[in-house]
Amino acid sequence: MLADLLSESYETDLEESWENERTATPVRAFAVRLHQTGCSLRETTTILAELGVQRSHGAVWNWVHRLADSGRDPPEAQPKRVAVDETAVKINGEWSWLYAAIDTETKLILDVALFGRHGTDPAAAFLHRLTEKHDLSDAEFLVDQFGYRTALARLGLSGQVNYTDRNPIEKWFHTLKMRIDRFHNSWVGSRSSVREWLEQFMHYYNHQRPHQALDGKTPIEKVQNWIVPIKQIY
Repeated sequence: MLADLLSESYETDLEESWENERTATPVRAFAVRLHQTGCSLRETTTILAELGVQRSHGAVWNWVHRLADSGRDPPEAQPKRVAVDETAVKINGEWSWLYAAIDTETKLILDVALFGRHGTDPAAAFLHRLTEKHDLSDAEFLVDQFGYRTALARLGLSGQVNYTDRNPIEKWFHTLKMRIDRFHNSWVGSRSSVREWLEQFMHYYNHQRPHQALDGKTPIEKVQNWIVPIKQIY
C-alpha cells in the first residue's frame, strides 16, 4: 500500500526541484501531496512518522515551497468558455471572498484570488488578472448576475449569464469547501498563508486529481493532449 501511494505521488521531473535532499523523492512527493490536499504540517509529519519517516515541520514546509517555487503554475491557456464565480471564506474570523475561474472544457483551474470584498470592482480586478495570464481573446465568460456583466464590459470581454454550464466552477468550490471543512472551521493565519494554501490546492486539482468527466485524466493531461495535435497541424 505504501509503495503504491509513493508511486502515485512520484513524478520524475521533481528530481531537479529537490536535488541534494537526504529524504527519498517519493517520500517528499507523498508529504507534499498530503499537505496540498489539506493536511496541516503537524498532521503530515505525524502520518510520515507512522510510516517510519521522522521529519520536522520545517522540512515539510521547505519541500512544499521548493516545489511551489519551481515554476509549476498552470500553463497559459486559450480557453473557449470560462466559468467565473466567487465564494465567501473566513480568515481569522473575518469574511473574505475567493474568486476562481475554470476552463469548462479541460476543467483546468485558470486562477484563484482573494479579495476583502465582492462586487463589480473585485470582479473586474480578477478578470483583468486572468487576461494577463491567459489568452482570452476568443473566450466566452459564463457568469451570474452579481457584478460580472459590468466588469466584463469594462474590460471589453464577452459574457453571458449561464447557470447550467457553470457547473464545473460550482463543483470545484464544493470540493474546496469540503476540504476546508475537514481541516479548518476558520483559517487562522495571514492572508498570504491562505493564498499559498489555495495555490497548492489549485496545483493538486490541476496536476494530480483525476476527473471522471475527463476519462480519468487530470486537467493538465487534458490540456497537454490538446496542445500536441495543435502543434502538429502547424
